Amino acid sequence: MMKFSKYLYSLLACVVFLSCNKEVLDRPPLTDIIDGPNFWRNENDARLYANAFYTNYFTGYNSSFTADYTPVRGYTFSDDLTGKNVQSNFESSVPTSRGSTSEAASWMTQYAGPTWDFAWVRKSNIFIDRLDNVVKPKISEEAYNHWMAVAKFFRGFEYSRLVSVFGDVPYFDKEVSNTDLATLYKDRDDRGVVMDKVYDDFKFVLANIRVDDGPQNLNKNIAAAFISRFMLFEGTYQHYHNLDAARAKKYLEFAVEAAEIVMNSGKYNFSKDFKSLFASESLAGHPEVLLYRVYDAALNITHSIGSYSNGTEVVGVDPNLVLIKSFIANDGKVWQNSDVPEASSFEIADLVKTRDPRFEASFIDKVNGASATLLYGYKFASREAITYIGKTYPAAWGSNTNTSDAPVMRLAEVVLNWIEAKAVLAQYYGGPAVSQGDLDKSINAIRNRPLDAAAIAKGVKKTAPLMLAALPDDPARDADVPALIWEIRRERRMEFVFEHTRLLDLKRWKKLQYMDFSTNPDYFLGPWVNVKAEIPSYLTTANKGKVRVKKEDGTIVTWDGTNADAMVGYWMVENAQNRLSFTDKSYLSPVGQSQIIQYQEKGYTLTQTTGW
Repeated sequence: MMKFSKYLYSLLACVVFLSCNKEVLDRPPLTDIIDGPNFWRNENDARLYANAFYTNYFTGYNSSFTADYTPVRGYTFSDDLTGKNVQSNFESSVPTSRGSTSEAASWMTQYAGPTWDFAWVRKSNIFIDRLDNVVKPKISEEAYNHWMAVAKFFRGFEYSRLVSVFGDVPYFDKEVSNTDLATLYKDRDDRGVVMDKVYDDFKFVLANIRVDDGPQNLNKNIAAAFISRFMLFEGTYQHYHNLDAARAKKYLEFAVEAAEIVMNSGKYNFSKDFKSLFASESLAGHPEVLLYRVYDAALNITHSIGSYSNGTEVVGVDPNLVLIKSFIANDGKVWQNSDVPEASSFEIADLVKTRDPRFEASFIDKVNGASATLLYGYKFASREAITYIGKTYPAAWGSNTNTSDAPVMRLAEVVLNWIEAKAVLAQYYGGPAVSQGDLDKSINAIRNRPLDAAAIAKGVKKTAPLMLAALPDDPARDADVPALIWEIRRERRMEFVFEHTRLLDLKRWKKLQYMDFSTNPDYFLGPWVNVKAEIPSYLTTANKGKVRVKKEDGTIVTWDGTNADAMVGYWMVENAQNRLSFTDKSYLSPVGQSQIIQYQEKGYTLTQTTGW
């Protein structure tokens, strides 16, 4: 079981109120849960059992220096980011072992999901069994249905993640006895069969979960938001990988349905600036946030994500020129066609003023040597945090003592899931055509977020709305992607940079080839820099032959100790090289040799992942 602090963050109303500066509620220790006659007595016991799921699935910024499922430090494997030397490789051979029976099993960075582990599936199935066989006679029908919905939500959550990593996985719908070898060692079920079960679970969830179960508790809107994420993933994966058109349509329609529950609730809106989502000490009452994780030093609940956005800490992989060029100009056009003055300039100061406001809110507005590309991401630190560069950081923005709250689910993801699902249904499955009104409720609502005073002072402007009748003409668009869907994908890229989506998006769109950096030399570049003027400390004797820039015509200029004035151009990441070649088998993870052997020793067969 994962080892957590005695006091967990206030996602659920628990039994004892604490007096602290952030009014965090005390969640009882997980070690108090005993599966026996003294537990499963009432609804409160069901709630206590559900508590254990929260930090596993609603990770936020995790805790201390732990990077699993975190932005900035966890989701570092994508085409948005480039590091020095050789880029991280995809897995190339079947591992000796890939599995665990522990609730504390780590995730896998290059698959953005869990290892081969069904501990949390079992935990959900135990929950379901006890609700059916112990708790049901003791509580109301409404309470029973709600807690069953909670249990099925978490089971569906876990299977959605497992399927995203492995494809086919064995499906268990009940607690399995350790003597039932035929079930314990069953082979993998087709991912479509598994996701049909998840679909059924999620349908039950939305029909039965409470609309409101108290502040920061799982409810219908929060569940619907996550369901829109998982159904969009599987629907588009089924579609773009040519697996099952009927399933693709079904899942995408459910993604739309789930998202509309949130959108039609009237509870959330885009009335606060983008930066406030990621750099606030408290997200309580934030109009865009459905669920957040609370951090508080007084309760020893802290993280390190702000520190790795503070302008000093080195992440190791940083935003490249391909990502920079994907940001739309604030007139709503791609940079090649924009009428905004200096839109074709890739100096950081010009990018801040000419691009969508999320650029300024995500990246420090000047060259920073802590970044391999010289463009430093500070999306998860406050503006005040970067004033400490070269000084001593306060606890809030240094080390693993950060206390900014983490958005776990927010409205922007819901509306972008919704508009993409609608667009794919309209393009390929005879769904209603996307209207201008649809864009106004999604992409344009996001673009209309207010700007904060600091951004306005820099000359940042809101981006013009996306107009269906005048979609941007992007010369970089893939020929197989319609213009509207391309712009929806662009919006996701700008909105979720450093977050959980990019690698998973590439996998579901069947665009993993973007991870082959040989396809575009811009992957090895950063912004346009004047080295002598902006970062002269790099022009040292020790750096001769290392510091390089590339001119617009492709000419490379290398620092030789005498040519400082010529060191103007796109920053070339030091010794950056492409990762090893990979194939389509990298869309899914193999299972380990030891897991296959373990099955064989029991007289059963575990099928290896296709291609491995």
